[in-house]
Amino acid sequence: MRYFIELSYNGGLYHGWQNQPNALTVQETLEKGLSVLLDDLISIMGAGRTDAGVHAKQMFAHFDTEKTFNTSNLVFKLNSFLKEDIAIKRIFRVKHDAHARFDAISRTYLYRISLKKDVFGYKSAYYVKQNLDIDKMKKASKILLDYKDFQCFSKTNTDVKTYYCNIMRADLSLNGEELQFTIQADRFLRNMVRAIVGTLINIGLGKLEVLDMHSIIKSKNRSEAGFSVPAHGLYLIDVDYPVEIKYINE
Repeated sequence: MRYFIELSYNGGLYHGWQNQPNALTVQETLEKGLSVLLDDLISIMGAGRTDAGVHAKQMFAHFDTEKTFNTSNLVFKLNSFLKEDIAIKRIFRVKHDAHARFDAISRTYLYRISLKKDVFGYKSAYYVKQNLDIDKMKKASKILLDYKDFQCFSKTNTDVKTYYCNIMRADLSLNGEELQFTIQADRFLRNMVRAIVGTLINIGLGKLEVLDMHSIIKSKNRSEAGFSVPAHGLYLIDVDYPVEIKYINE
């Protein structure tokens, strides 16, 4: 039987989602908890692979087991077993071929930029001291919707077959003293969102012009784009699935 898990986590102490040798990851931590509580060797597949230090307000993963259990009880036990930086929201049974990664329609990320020094929030948003031209940054963000190939924003030497991504949304908004960049796409390349935000910041600082975004994307060259902003300001906030997967009940 296959189950989906909906969870959230603070990625500050983890070396990303995916299992890695000699490094603490969210996947490993969750697999250990499930294996102990179900008395079964559990492996899980996540909807994505967040990098070290990146957070998730909503993540999905799936696992298979022949063990029988009450999903509500398992949620309670798993939350008690795990540390405070991982929270299980729900566990629900799905079709045997439902896939947390491949069945996802889109993923949405949020990047938070603090425009004011915040002694309480400095670990959750990237503080930019200089004044930013937000209007220029907004205009540049909309240029992203005109393209599909985003090799210029991808981490180099990655094993991917295509750099094509369908960006459905790219919004920049001011929320009090915080600038928030929200981007939705069918898939993302490694380091893509952080490189986009770094490029937008350079435009906001006047180091680049709005129309430079066109030439940067067309170059397909990572060195043409901006710096990679720190991981602690990045959040996976939504993973969307077909209704029959996401909202199925036992």
